[in-house]
Amino acid sequence: MADRGHDARSGVYPGTFDPVTNGHIDIIARAARILPRLVVGVATNIGKAPIFPLEERVELVRAEIEPLARRTGSVIEVKPFDGLLVEFARSVEAHLIVRGLRVVADFDYEFQMAGMNYRLDPSIETVFLMASERHQFISSRFVREIAALGGDVSSFVPPLVLARMMARMKPGDGSRKEAPSCAGVR
Repeated sequence: MADRGHDARSGVYPGTFDPVTNGHIDIIARAARILPRLVVGVATNIGKAPIFPLEERVELVRAEIEPLARRTGSVIEVKPFDGLLVEFARSVEAHLIVRGLRVVADFDYEFQMAGMNYRLDPSIETVFLMASERHQFISSRFVREIAALGGDVSSFVPPLVLARMMARMKPGDGSRKEAPSCAGVR
């Protein structure tokens, strides 16, 4: 069904990436081995009260995947998006949505989302990649919570992300410097 303007070899890997974790990087690397073109879609999603504003999340994801793209010769783009995922996939001419699965609870949510996305556009398929064993337990939410309580998150996030998180958060007391609002970003 790639004849509706989508490149059957292009995929979108969406997320808020707040922060981008080693688990995210692993899924990106593995998806890039399967697809000649991968677009990492960084979602606005202000409902999650992000640590990083949208522009900085895009910058951090780009910084982490550029060496990977150079090393593998893969085409990996990073773009912000706001709105429906299927609309974003259409806008970047992608035919696949790539999602990572860590645990059974992820499957329930992702199964529903895949069904809704398929109903919205049956020409865009969703594919799932299982998290690597060493990354199955990592979630951005847990990383934020551990960091806010002064815990060591250095094994969960890349060094640049760790440095930026520590600059924003005041470890030990649960407070953090607020990120500027992303409300006007499109």
